[in-house]
Amino acid sequence: MSDEKATKPSNFIKDAIDEHIKTGEYGGKVHTRFPPEPNGYLHIGHAKAICVDFGTALEYGGKCNLRFDDTNPIKEESKYVESIKADIHWLGFDWEDREFYASDYFQQLYDWAVKLISDGKAYVCDLNAEQMRQYRGTLTEPGKDSPHRDRSIEENLDLFAKMKAGEFPDGARTLRAKIDMASPNLNMRDPVMYRIMRATHHRTGDDWCIYPMYDWAHGQSDSIEGVTHSLCDIDFEDHRPLYDWFLIQLGVHRPRQYEFARLNITYTMTSKRKLKVLVDENLVTGWDDPRMPTLRGLRRRGYTSTSIRTFADKVGVARKRGSIADIALLEHGLREELNQTAPRVMAVLKPLKVIIDNYPEDQVEEFDAVNNPEDESAGTRKVPFSREIYVEQTDFLEDPSKKFFRLGPGREVRLKHTYFIKCVSVVKDEKTGQPIELHCTYDPESRGGSSPDGRKVRGTLHWVSAAHAVDAEVRLYDHLFNKENPEDAPEGQDFRANLNPDSLEVLTGCKMERSLADATAETRYQFMRHGYFCLDPVDSTPNKLIFHRTVSLRDTWAKIQKGNK
Repeated sequence: MSDEKATKPSNFIKDAIDEHIKTGEYGGKVHTRFPPEPNGYLHIGHAKAICVDFGTALEYGGKCNLRFDDTNPIKEESKYVESIKADIHWLGFDWEDREFYASDYFQQLYDWAVKLISDGKAYVCDLNAEQMRQYRGTLTEPGKDSPHRDRSIEENLDLFAKMKAGEFPDGARTLRAKIDMASPNLNMRDPVMYRIMRATHHRTGDDWCIYPMYDWAHGQSDSIEGVTHSLCDIDFEDHRPLYDWFLIQLGVHRPRQYEFARLNITYTMTSKRKLKVLVDENLVTGWDDPRMPTLRGLRRRGYTSTSIRTFADKVGVARKRGSIADIALLEHGLREELNQTAPRVMAVLKPLKVIIDNYPEDQVEEFDAVNNPEDESAGTRKVPFSREIYVEQTDFLEDPSKKFFRLGPGREVRLKHTYFIKCVSVVKDEKTGQPIELHCTYDPESRGGSSPDGRKVRGTLHWVSAAHAVDAEVRLYDHLFNKENPEDAPEGQDFRANLNPDSLEVLTGCKMERSLADATAETRYQFMRHGYFCLDPVDSTPNKLIFHRTVSLRDTWAKIQKGNK
């Protein structure tokens, strides 16, 4: 066990493992697995599961397998396998040489099914899906035995072999475990183990026309791999008796299953089925849309793997359903990280031209700008300054109030790193009356941002030299949904009614400082006074730079914590 464990808060999973180590169960070993179905892209909820599965193994010096539970070839594709592997590696975890697939065990699973039939614990059933639902019963009423439940062992073995040989059409028969149709747990009412399905599998091709159900494949795969602790979503709590029943009947190695609450986040939805609706209906631009909670989307938006792991750690592991994490906590962790690591740069998102009338027309000066005041090792860069610059439109008001400390007629401000300037006149658009150009003067004695006569100015503006500006597009993101719980929709509507129409604002004609011409997708920047941004790795080209705002500077979580003190 690593020394790190002693510094981390306890949780019920670790309490159980500690007890197992104390009693010598599993020989003191800890072996977990992350078992995704390769039928879609991972989202932040999966990230928590990855952190729990891999993180628990790391903390105890154990092992964690990556196993793809690929038992439904209709929905599974190799592209999802590769995407999942890439996402796990991006989060910082590695399964070493332990990459497995449920399909690796199809023959063993079949042989074990034959054993259960031979032991009188499974039978072939001819009921179709609708009939099976009718026979199953309800939460308050017991189910009814299938009319085929008492087939002889010999007949069941023969029919199951013919199912495997492809002698029956799809859906004509299933293999079911023989447990208890009166069980209060619906999962124990003779669950289906195999169904006939002619579909090409992404790994086994057309070798099989019967495929195991998840509940049958999952626990036995854990057993084959020597897993000691099967850590699952809380939705599998009611499946645990079935998980154990199969393993007990087979008399094989039996891992312990523990369920933890799934990750729910405000203003976010993590149902793969519903996220697919957003993609299919073009309500977002794809699975990697920066507003999506997929790991692909979060990464594209500029989230770091460490911020997501930190978030998962802070959220912790709960037993019960219904816990909801505030998205402000996720954003807070990212801000804290980027505050320490992101270079500060100047970018004008809604530019207003400023001409400094008394500055020499052909003169260009370079000023030293600190890259990150939180990190001395980040050094400085040279920022060019010239007679024509851009400032933000919102940094000028023609009739400012006393509490407006930026530019206005006769107002003086400090330009970051450079000089004091004073507004002397305004040029307006003849049609709209909006300011399109400011004329200012500068004080040559205020070089570096201070005046020898000691006068004070209260406003400091970021700016970009017009002659050296880099053009860019900027995409500003807000929550994809405008309700904390997207499922809380008006009667007769669904989650789509809560989509935020202002979740994306696109700004063109933005002006960036010269250094951003060499921006890379993996570097996050703080645009002074605007937030943290990154270059879009998908749509950007050398001739068209596009930046995403990863997160704003406003720290809602910090304010919440301050108010709670």
